[in-house]
Amino acid sequence: MKKIGLVGGTGPESTLMYYKELNSRIDKLTSRKQMPDVAIESVNFRKAWNYVVEQQYDSLSDYLAEKVRNLESVGCQVIALTAATMHIVYDEIVQKTGVQLISIPKSVAEEIVKKGYKKVGLLGTIFTMEQDYMKKDLVKAGIEVCIPEKEDRELVAKRIYEELEVGIVKESTLKEFTSIIEKMKKEQGIQALILGCTELPLLLNKDNCPVDCLDSVEIHLEKLIELAM
Repeated sequence: MKKIGLVGGTGPESTLMYYKELNSRIDKLTSRKQMPDVAIESVNFRKAWNYVVEQQYDSLSDYLAEKVRNLESVGCQVIALTAATMHIVYDEIVQKTGVQLISIPKSVAEEIVKKGYKKVGLLGTIFTMEQDYMKKDLVKAGIEVCIPEKEDRELVAKRIYEELEVGIVKESTLKEFTSIIEKMKKEQGIQALILGCTELPLLLNKDNCPVDCLDSVEIHLEKLIELAM
């Protein structure tokens, strides 16, 4: 089995999910004969987030590339970022390190193509919703990607940063988000929704989402497990 490397801490809650699920799922898949070797390089979330906010993308890619090199140096063969927003500098990290990271956007796009959806919604941080790094693989595949209107985008981003990133899950926030999704379904005709932030599964899932819920963490985990095994 290949050693897995995670660039974590962006935020801590999603990193915990990755670590727990990789161990429990591989243990189950191997009939309790193996758990994976996992190394985590945890970044300073506030530092990384400030680089994103201030559009200091060279500094961000240098910082994350250092973490990727550290993982490679300890023998990790399957390496990934555990946050969709950090994929804003995915290409730069690959260029600087020569490491082909297992991409969240690419993994999600492959899954949506398999499912045959033609129009999907996207929720995530303001950067994930408004920039193209989460959308470009889908657009190349002929899939239309819809995002909420400006006021709703700002609300979603605020709740992610102030609540979900620090593990706070509120029923009132779930109601706000489901209302936004219902509006996207009615007005934009979305067939499914991408949870484009790795903390969103703390709040939304297939049982409470008004449309088919495409969990980017779940999809990414399955790809990591497939490659590691």
